[in-house]
Amino acid sequence: MSERLEGLKKARQRMIEDRDTHVKVLAAPFDRDKAERARHKFIELQTLIDALDHAISGEQVTVPSS
Repeated sequence: MSERLEGLKKARQRMIEDRDTHVKVLAAPFDRDKAERARHKFIELQTLIDALDHAISGEQVTVPSS
């Protein structure tokens, strides 16, 4: 696996962990201020995860399997 692909996968995993923190806030009893911030962060992180998925897919197409 290329160093770039490995870095993308590590970054994706870290963003998933960060996203999970905000999911816990969203699943907790409702607090308007916390929920609003968590929603915004969740959307931001999910957009980043989707972009990382796209980049990973592009790398996997260009990197031959061993």
